[in-house]
This record gives sequence, C-alpha cells and structure tokens, in this order.
Amino acid sequence: MKTQRDIIEERVVHNGFETFLRRSGSPTLPAMLLIHGSGPGATGWSNWQYLMPQLGGQFHCLALDLCGYGGSPAPDAMPKNTAEWLEVWVAQIVTLVRKLDLDRVHLVGNSLGGALALHVALRAPDLFDRIALMGPVGVPCRLTRELDLIWGFYDGPSEERMRLAMQWFAYDPAFLGDRLGEIAAARFKAAMQPEIRAAFSSMFPAPREKALEALEVPDAGLRMIRHPMLLIHGIEDAIVPLETSLTLMKRLGGPVQTHFYNRSSHWTQVEHKDSFNTLIAEFFGGR
Repeated sequence: MKTQRDIIEERVVHNGFETFLRRSGSPTLPAMLLIHGSGPGATGWSNWQYLMPQLGGQFHCLALDLCGYGGSPAPDAMPKNTAEWLEVWVAQIVTLVRKLDLDRVHLVGNSLGGALALHVALRAPDLFDRIALMGPVGVPCRLTRELDLIWGFYDGPSEERMRLAMQWFAYDPAFLGDRLGEIAAARFKAAMQPEIRAAFSSMFPAPREKALEALEVPDAGLRMIRHPMLLIHGIEDAIVPLETSLTLMKRLGGPVQTHFYNRSSHWTQVEHKDSFNTLIAEFFGGR
C-alpha cells in the first residue's frame, strides 16, 4: 500500500466559515473527505491520524474540524440546540466542498460524522460519490448510558472522566495501554479551551434523546440516498449500538455493503486500523 506521510494544515475561508483542514496526498488523486465524531476535544486529526498517512498515497485525504471543534470556530451567532448545529455543519461541509472545487468526493463519516454524511448526501447528492459510515447515528436508536455521559461531559469535566470515556471507545480497555493517560490528557486539554467548551454546551443539551432525534434522516430521505455505501460497525459498540447500521442497511436506497468487527467498540479505525484502511481503500477503488 502506498503511503504519503506529509500532512498539510491550512485554514479555508468560505461562506462565512473558517474551516481548519488537514490534507494528505496529491490533489490529483481522488478526493476523500473525512468527518469526525462528536466527543469533547475531538478533531479531524484525533479521529483520522491512522488513516491519512496510510491512504495519502492513493487518495487526496481531507480531514476538517467541524465548527465548534478544534481549529474551526463556532459561528458568531451561536446555535442554540442540536438541530441548529446540524444546519451549520451541513452548510460548512457543502460549501467547503464547493470552495475547494472537489469533483465527486468520497465521504467517510464517524459517529456524528456518519449522520452528517447522510444529510449532505441527501441535500447535495451530485457533490459526492461513495460513502463509508463508521458507527453512525442518523436513524432512530436508543441513547446509551455511555453516549449520554460523553455528551454530558461538561456537567462535571475532569481528566478522569475523559479517561473513562476513552476506555469506552475501545472494546478492550487495555488496548490503549500506557497511551491511555496521554490520550486522555490531550483530549481533556483540548476540550477545556473556553471557546470549545462554550460551543459544546449547546450542541447536545439534555434531554439528549432529543439531540439524537434531531440528527435523524427520515425514512423517505434515506430511500433517496442512492450512493454506494459501506457500513462499518463494532458489534460491541458501547456508544452507538449496532442496530443503527442494521437499520441503515434496510432503509438506504442504494447498494449497501457491511463490515462488522467482533471484539470491537466505537473505535474501529483505531482498534483495527490496518484492516479498516484496507476496507476504505478497496471500497473507494484505491490500489
């Protein structure tokens, strides 16, 4: 597998947004837009750091920070709830793709990013080609205790609470080994930046069942999404239950492939990084 380890960082100003973006691979290669999840302190790099160097030899990989995360500031008029944030993120993604003049970009969406991939594919279908979703929300599902506590992180933020959340992402808490403390400390530091904390406070307010509902794509919309789709899920996902991928498999309007990992939770791109990268490359037609 060809690799391309140089990561380029830049800020892209577009349609009132200032998006922090990381790139790997040549712009002459097929474009792949990577959308991260919703955890406090998350960024494009925290989610995709094992994919971008490995697939940069085959794809033009672009990992954005969603507004309110990492290096992408929240709008001046702060959204008040999940539904308003959804509109901001969808507009950010669609206008970014148009600003960069990307042609039929592939999408990879993790968790919240999976729901966003579905929404942008429905609203601007001609911009996107193939789509891979990992542990996605976006359809009716139960709110797990773990997701409720992650979205409620700022009810009592602490490095220990962040450490606990990181353990839920992996099936085997020992998987991270000595790196757990380092990862948790870095995520906690990122999450406690005042502007990040302020933005997150309105993203997923209680009752958080309503936040999940706000991210759903109606069944009629799912049937209209005809892009080839790959659904990846850990069978023991403690944060987003496997049932979401099973529901999508039945309701999406286009061809769907699935790949489920046993002994895996919500971090398949980390727990099974080599296999995950191969899946993505093959599905998107890389060599």
